[in-house]
Amino acid sequence: MSDTGVSARKSAVFLLDQILGEGKLMSELLGAGVLDRLPPEDRARAQRLAQDTLRGMERADRILQKHLNKYPPLTVRNALRVGTLELCTGGAAHGVVNAMVSVVAADKHLSHLKGLTNAVLRKVAAEGEEAWTERRAPRLPKWLRGPLVEAWGSEAIAAIETAHFKGAPLDLTAKGDAAELATRLGGTLLPTGSVRLHDGGQVSAMEGFAEGDWWVQDAAAALPALILNAQPGEVVLDLCAAPGGKTMQLATTGAEVRAVDDNHSRMQRVKENLARTGLTARTFIKDARQFQGEFDAILLDAPCSATGTIRRHPDLPHAKDGSDFGALIQLQEELLDHAWTLLKPGGRMVFCTCSLLPDEGEVQIDEALERHGDMTVDRDALGIAGIDPAWISSEGGLRLRPDFWVEHGGMDGFYIVCLRKSA
Repeated sequence: MSDTGVSARKSAVFLLDQILGEGKLMSELLGAGVLDRLPPEDRARAQRLAQDTLRGMERADRILQKHLNKYPPLTVRNALRVGTLELCTGGAAHGVVNAMVSVVAADKHLSHLKGLTNAVLRKVAAEGEEAWTERRAPRLPKWLRGPLVEAWGSEAIAAIETAHFKGAPLDLTAKGDAAELATRLGGTLLPTGSVRLHDGGQVSAMEGFAEGDWWVQDAAAALPALILNAQPGEVVLDLCAAPGGKTMQLATTGAEVRAVDDNHSRMQRVKENLARTGLTARTFIKDARQFQGEFDAILLDAPCSATGTIRRHPDLPHAKDGSDFGALIQLQEELLDHAWTLLKPGGRMVFCTCSLLPDEGEVQIDEALERHGDMTVDRDALGIAGIDPAWISSEGGLRLRPDFWVEHGGMDGFYIVCLRKSA
């Protein structure tokens, strides 16, 4: 790691400043290229440090508050948080403390606090790793924890928080034989057919990436396309398609795939992924609510709160505050209603959201069934390998949570339902 680790740590602190101070999402920051000047090793380390600090922030803050009379400016506080995380998870005290002091000293507005940084982190180092491990799994912020406890109960949310704290392994969808890919990469073949790696490394450098043998996709996110079960020759619409994992799944079936998304840069990634894997789909950059046509089957992965992906994206509960959820729920309803008009009689549509909130799943479908007399839920579509019948909710949708599959390393939270249109 360059500069004895200072550049990666400084970048991690910058990411935290942007997320916690400016409400930015990690994906926005990385998409804007804020770490592009760093060597790949430092870039990966900075991102990992920021994510691990966000996951463990409650623990770090509780340890730090014993050594602080008042909270210092955010940048210093974030430097202390990163330092605390490293010190409490096996980092060498001398290197960590010196690096974080250098980070603070490099800012002329904050350099007078380098002595404080040094003193506090030395006290943290003296406490050792026990101060970290004896604490509970960090809790979600109150604005999100409240609605989730109301939906699933406090015991389930505690289990979900434990899953969030553990983070997420790397899941792949194979273009061809998943069992062969699992063997080749030293991964595990999951019950639903995804390949799971617990130590993936740099994705683009992994065997089979350049050849297009696979793509990264959480095991839960791979289920909507499996449930849609597109057939050769069918004309299939993938709405809100970026970044393209489901598009590629649909393209492997021999169906004629139309992929629609209104985001230019994300749609460019869909095109790149299709080119890398040698798969074919027609792509359209357009608001899904304006798209027209007639289709045998539709997959609508609607924009949502993304609260099901926190174990993979620990910045979400800190960058958001829930104020946009109402608008997202309204958008989902509009997308669902418009997509229904594009579906042929007798056709099927899978609606899904990577959300833990019933308002973006179960409730959304209960209300859609009231609006559309020609809509029914196809429970039989959920009868695919690896799906636990206990995951099926009362209206016939599939409710997935991060605390499911603990023995395999968890999954993202998702809601998935297959809807049939009367012939």
